[in-house]
Amino acid sequence: MKILDVPQSGKLGVTVSLGGRNGQVRRILAIPGNPQTEAQLLIRNFLGNAASLWRQIAEEQRLAWIAAAEQEQSKPRLGQSGPLSGIQLFTKINCSLLLVGEAVVSDVPAKPQFPTLPVTGLTLTNTAGTIALKLACSDDLELNTIVRASKPVSAGVYKQTDLRYLGTAPVVSGGYSTITDLYTAGFGVPAVGQKVFVTVNQCIDGWQDIAHKFSAIVPTAS
Repeated sequence: MKILDVPQSGKLGVTVSLGGRNGQVRRILAIPGNPQTEAQLLIRNFLGNAASLWRQIAEEQRLAWIAAAEQEQSKPRLGQSGPLSGIQLFTKINCSLLLVGEAVVSDVPAKPQFPTLPVTGLTLTNTAGTIALKLACSDDLELNTIVRASKPVSAGVYKQTDLRYLGTAPVVSGGYSTITDLYTAGFGVPAVGQKVFVTVNQCIDGWQDIAHKFSAIVPTAS
């Protein structure tokens, strides 16, 4: 429900406060699903050991992370943002590397120049009842192109922020990267008339560029 209060975010007892489209909102705390995928468990293990690993690297390495972090802003929350700390950037980069199956690093990787993302849209097809989800691509994808998505929603929904990591996009064939298996493994097969939201972004040496969001509605069978 909407409330009149100071801006706030997070859990309070059995409720959660967050900013909504029309102001401050408070709702009953819901425990999210926990599929415990291999990627989730790997990241959780790293997060549990991040502080210890941070202490184990050389002082010169920590100072380099701190200097690099001063140029990176945190994601805005309640209208506020600021530079990251060294350990925050260290954790962020290494979690990204683990997410795409690469080894963690002790030195700050150079920030890359990201190429233009060649994904131009999301296409959903329904051939005799078989649903397929494809990313339309104007060119081949970089090796680690990350795909996130949300569970199917009503066609009348136009904003979706509850996105889950699904994996990296398969190679392009015939102008499309088919993500059907990635999506259905996470959320099952969407029904006719439901809308699917997907975000795609590139990961190079642990750095991620801005995600591009796409959506499409499952058509009737053809």
